[in-house]
Amino acid sequence: MSDHKNIFRIQSVNKAFIIAVVINLIFISIETTVGLTESSLSLLSDAGHNLRDVFSLLLVLVSFRLAKVKRNKHFTYGYKKSTILISLVNATILIVALCAIIIESILKFHVPANVNGEAMSWTATAGIVVNGITAALLINGQKHDINIRGAFLHKLIDAMVSVGVVISGLVITYTGWNIIDPIVSLVIAIVILIPSVKLLIESIHLSLDGIPHGINIEDIEKIIKNTSHVIEVHHIHIWPLSTTENALTAHIKIDDISYMENVKYEIKNQLEIAGINHTTIEFESNIFKCDDTRCNIASPQN
Repeated sequence: MSDHKNIFRIQSVNKAFIIAVVINLIFISIETTVGLTESSLSLLSDAGHNLRDVFSLLLVLVSFRLAKVKRNKHFTYGYKKSTILISLVNATILIVALCAIIIESILKFHVPANVNGEAMSWTATAGIVVNGITAALLINGQKHDINIRGAFLHKLIDAMVSVGVVISGLVITYTGWNIIDPIVSLVIAIVILIPSVKLLIESIHLSLDGIPHGINIEDIEKIIKNTSHVIEVHHIHIWPLSTTENALTAHIKIDDISYMENVKYEIKNQLEIAGINHTTIEFESNIFKCDDTRCNIASPQN
């Protein structure tokens, strides 16, 4: 993916994120007010989670801005890596918040509060609409960026959880079983915890320069080997520059050094299609060979 395409994509989702932040802040205010008035732990815990999601959306917007900052003498790739760090921060904060909700829910089992089931249902119904709209705004961008995918996943899950709150509100209204409130709160936390752990693992993986999701090193090696004049490829290293850009370095042996520029051009085009934006190649031939530490002129064969 070329740089100008990445910038275009970032600009296209900026407006979606701003709209998502505004409508979610309005909903959080309503949900918190109803939760406090009606003593609903489910609504308060969901409001707290939604507030964290808004913070997450704002952090993603900041990462988009940092990703566009030009490189300088101290940061030769600019601040692209900040997008990965922000993803890691978001996943960590979310898991900490979920642990707090789980503890509070367990404590609430001992003294369940009286809850207005009807108020829960109406508020959660509004949550389904808000979270559904937010997820729809992010559905396109989530295919290409871990930060956007995280935000999309959370809001989609929130919409599903709101359905559960509606059901619990109806149960309380018609049966008076207030114990269902902490049960739903606990289920909410567990449902959100599973994808959050996966997001944390992927963020740590990218932070440690692991091969990005969706890129297979065997496939990359095959692409290079199938290029004309390529005899051998080794010392392949692939790592993420950001949540949307990846880099590769490799040593490639070719049969005729005069075709070097043509081979390089073809390989870079093929790798860009495969999702690798920045490629650095060290060419080798029969008279120019590299080992793990250096490259030398090969000794004549006897």
